[in-house]
Amino acid sequence: MKVSLKTIPHISNKIAIDLNKSGAVKMTKGLEPVANEAHKVLEENVKQEMALEEKVNEICDDNEEEIEFMLADERQLFFMIKKKLAPEFGVILNYEERFSDLAHKILDELYEEDLIHFDVSENRIKNIIYNAITSFLADNSEIEDAVMDKIRSYKRKFIPGTDEFEILHEKLYREELTKRGME
Repeated sequence: MKVSLKTIPHISNKIAIDLNKSGAVKMTKGLEPVANEAHKVLEENVKQEMALEEKVNEICDDNEEEIEFMLADERQLFFMIKKKLAPEFGVILNYEERFSDLAHKILDELYEEDLIHFDVSENRIKNIIYNAITSFLADNSEIEDAVMDKIRSYKRKFIPGTDEFEILHEKLYREELTKRGME
């Protein structure tokens, strides 16, 4: 359940929508500023992980001959190095802990920017944010499958990676999100 740069806008929107629907939060400036703050926090976190993975790839590339000589499993080695360097890059690898931390950071930003007011416990609001993140990621694979099924059903064949495919994919992806009340 990895968050990608592509899914961040959708997750951010879901967080804003779920907070609004919860009835536990009063938004002072509307949905968009809330989604924007969530987007910033999520994007920073994803970029930290990307920087970590880039560093791990550099280490693996620098030691490629030795890795081949030792017949080491590259994927396992990659994960071990990533695990070792994660604290240095501020990345939490356990997804449950990571999403909990992200929910807390998003809540802090929303509160500091005076975008939300609430009379319930912070933990309840954090749980709404956490559930928005995890439920979106759980539903995302179903959404992707539905979109790809629609694309395959067209008479005309679309080639993945082309601009035409990407535009159609994004359009159908947004339609599917809207149909499910996630955007």
